[in-house]
Order: sequence, then structure tokens, then C-alpha cells
Amino acid sequence: MGKGVKTAVIGSVFAVMVGGAGYGAFNIVSALNGDGGPGGAAEPTSGPLSADEVEKASGTFFTGWEKGAAATAAQSTNNNAAAQSLLTDYRDDARITGVKITPGAPQGATVPFTVKATVSYKGTSKPLTYKSSLTVVRGITTGKPLVDWKPSVVHPELKSKDDVLVTGPSSAPPIEALDRDGKVLTKEKYPSLGPVLDALREKYGPRAGGTPGVELYVRHNADGSPDTSLLTLAKGKAGRLETTISAGAQAAAETAVKKYANSSVVAVKTGTGEVLAVANHRDDGWNAAFEGAQPPGSTMKIITSAMLIDNGVTSMNGPAPCPDDAIWQGQTFKNLKGMKPNPGATLANSFMRSCNTAFIKLIDEKPLSDSSLTEEAQDKFGLGRDDWKTGITSVDGSVPAEAGPDRAANAIGQGKVTMNPLNMASVTATAITGAFRQPYLVSPKLDDRELATAEGLRSGTVYQLKQMMRLTATQGTAAGVMQGLGGDIGAKTGSAEVDNVATSNSWFTGFRNDVAAAAMSEGGGHGVDAAGPIVKAVLAAGG
Repeated sequence: MGKGVKTAVIGSVFAVMVGGAGYGAFNIVSALNGDGGPGGAAEPTSGPLSADEVEKASGTFFTGWEKGAAATAAQSTNNNAAAQSLLTDYRDDARITGVKITPGAPQGATVPFTVKATVSYKGTSKPLTYKSSLTVVRGITTGKPLVDWKPSVVHPELKSKDDVLVTGPSSAPPIEALDRDGKVLTKEKYPSLGPVLDALREKYGPRAGGTPGVELYVRHNADGSPDTSLLTLAKGKAGRLETTISAGAQAAAETAVKKYANSSVVAVKTGTGEVLAVANHRDDGWNAAFEGAQPPGSTMKIITSAMLIDNGVTSMNGPAPCPDDAIWQGQTFKNLKGMKPNPGATLANSFMRSCNTAFIKLIDEKPLSDSSLTEEAQDKFGLGRDDWKTGITSVDGSVPAEAGPDRAANAIGQGKVTMNPLNMASVTATAITGAFRQPYLVSPKLDDRELATAEGLRSGTVYQLKQMMRLTATQGTAAGVMQGLGGDIGAKTGSAEVDNVATSNSWFTGFRNDVAAAAMSEGGGHGVDAAGPIVKAVLAAGG
């Protein structure tokens, strides 16, 4: 039999056998290839893995898993102890039995598969179905093909080595989360809200008046994150929890972030601080929109401009020359490629064109000091004091006082400054209303928590910032994105360079009437490339 014919036969047999009742029939493939019997060719111990090696290693693992033989399955991995422990918990603590695994077509050394099983607890059972994947590698010492062990092999929601699957009474009662108009918010309809709803349930489930049910869930032991519910066996009583979310804005946010990898967006009501939408498009499920900490690029120039105006350095119509480059304490700063210098530029002109050098040239003017930007951010915009109480975990930005080159870099949103979309949406709301209103998802009346406060801005500063953002949205760097939006609009673009990453992060913040929104897309390029379209879509939906 020719080699090509033999491979075709094996592939056909493999597809037929594993496409039926689980993976127990894998040994047919091994027998055909002579892998398991006397006289078979010796397995190679180096070099690329063959298709047969991938199938054999994954098949042995699947067979042990299906049989509930944790020790046997674990021996087919490159981390025997960790695999055996989790697979034992899968059977005993998660109470998952009757496992049947159907592999998909291997993609090189990676094998996707579907798990069908049954979860049982005190006489109640429900079917469980989900998809996962594994990758086969060579053992470092033996060269044998082994499953590269990761908890996510067993279930994709197991993110770390300390995560475990548990079936039993839930740690917190379920909630029926409602949007600002009484519409029910669910993970199924708004997938990006999943981590947020889990966090709200963990914190407010008991207060909302519910009673626990019985569930299969992931317990995140490492970081104290809320449990992730996977399957409900017996419903508890859901307590009703009112949120500030707008279903319409949330739907627009979810659709918008899906178009760009590793993207996040937040929208807030400018007059109240109520969060109207929060969405993330990330493989890790992390709420980077609230918890991220990345340099915000030129969107930071909103705060820097406020500092310049408040300290009398310049004004909207005052001088802010834009040269090709600017040197600050030995470090040279440049503008985006292709930007023409303008020695007679005003602050409004340099803001709307996002001229870096104009801001660098102004930060050493009296009475500014190393701490001026920090004081502006903390006292006027409520940032960087670690005192926001949104209802779930959030990070309220960082603007540290810096000397040397980082003082200049901070002014243009690089250096040591870090923000997230929640922070920048709040910055925009403060800039156009003059009042800092700490963003929140759940009314503080529910748990009597005290929201953060700050001085806010003088009316003259607000007028100038709002006008400069309007110019940016209609004539400046954001004009192409914001075109077509009706109402009172304004914006600021940004791109932030990150060490060892070729493409900059895309930032954009803007307002339309009484809604402010901000977005960030890792590796998204310029502000108008990714973050801008996300913000526009959310602003178009309104509040």
C-alpha cells in the first residue's frame, strides 16, 4: 500500500471513529499505524511532531478523561501533578460524569474538541456541552509527545492554575440586572457585560434580596475575582438590581468593540456620572475598560490644556507654537510624521492638530512645577487618588509627579501616566461641564457608599476646553470620524506608544450632547483608526 493511500485510510477511519461515541475507539488508529504493538517503528524524540503523534497523545489523554481516570489522563501531559489534581476535582468537586469527547480536525499540533457530559447534584442532573482545545508538544526530557498542560484544556473559563470547578450552592444569590429603563440585562444578550454582571452579583446579590441556587461555577482562588457561573442546576431566587446602564448604548458598544481586537469603551452621562455602557472585546475576559492602566496618548492633552489655562500660561487663543521638534532635558520629542510646523499656532490650533511639541515647549513656563499636572488631575478631575467607588472594581488613573524627561512625556500622555476608558470618559465629562462627577454603575443609595469628589474647573476653563474639543471634532484630527453626528459634538484623538510594540495603542474620547465616551484599542494605531469609530458608534446611540 502506498504511503499516501495508507494516510488517507487512517484519516478516514479516525474521522469515523471519533465522530461517533467519544474517543474510546482511538486505539484502532494506533493499531493501524503499528504504534502500540511489537515491531512498530520507534517514536522520534526530536523534530516536528507528526500527525500520528498528535493524534496518539491527544487520544490517550481523551480516553483517560472520558473514563474518569485522572491519573491515567495526567500521564499524557507535561504536568502530571497539576493535571491529575484538576481532573480529579472535575470528577469529584464539579460532579461531572458521562464525559464524551469529540475531536475536531487538528490544526498542526492543536486539537479542538467538544465535551458533552452530565452535571449532577443531590438528585438533580443537567447536560453540559462546551468547546475547548489542546496542543501537543514534545516532552523536554523524554521527547515524547505530550499534551501541553493548561487549566483551560479542561474548560476555557479556567484562566489560572488556581481556578477550580465546583458544583453546589452558589456563593452569591443570582441577580436580575436591570438597565436604567427597567430592561433586563443578561450575559446572553450582552456578552461583554458578563464579567460586570458577575461582579455585581458577587457584591450586591445578598442586598438585592435573592436566594442562592445550585450551579456549576468557576471559583477564582488566585485574585478573589467573582465566581463565573457556567450552568444552573436549580434556580435560586433572583434579586432585582437596578443599574445605570442604557440597553441601547450597551448594544452599540458591544457591536463596536467586536470590530477591533483588545478594545474597550465606556460611556457616561455627563451631568451625573452614571455609566451608560461598558464593553470589552478581549480573549481574557478582563474588564480593561474599568481596570486598565495604559498611557492615554494625546487624549491627555485635555488635562494638560486645563493645567496651562488654569495656571495662566496660555489660553485657547494664546500662543502655543508648534515646531518640528522640542528638546526637554536632553530628550527630543517629535510630532506625528507629516505634521507641518506652525510657529504662530494658538493653543486651540495645536490642540486640534495634536501637536506634541507645542505642549512640551510650554510645560517649563512659570508657575508650573513637576507636580502641576498631578495637582490638576487630582484636584480638578478627581484622578489618581484611588478613591472611586463605582460599584465594582475600578482603577481611577495615575498621574505621578515626575522630573526629567518623564515630566514632558506625561504632558502628552506618555511617560508614567496611565488611564483607562472609564477615566477618559470622566475627563471629557468634567471638561465640558466643569464638575467632576465620579462615574458609577449602581446607585450609592443601595449601599451608602460615598462617591469621590473634586474641585472641578472654572467656567472660563470649561468654555475653552469645550471649544477646542468642538474644533477638533469639526476641523481637526477627529473630523473624519465625527462627521455625520448631529448635536453638540467634540473630541480628542490619541495614540500611545508602548515599549517593544510596533503599533501604537489607539485612543479616542468625545462627547455628543450630554453623553461622553472614551475607547482604547491595543495595537489599534492612530486614534481615528480604531478607538474613534468605536466612540462614534456609542455616541450615535445616545443615552
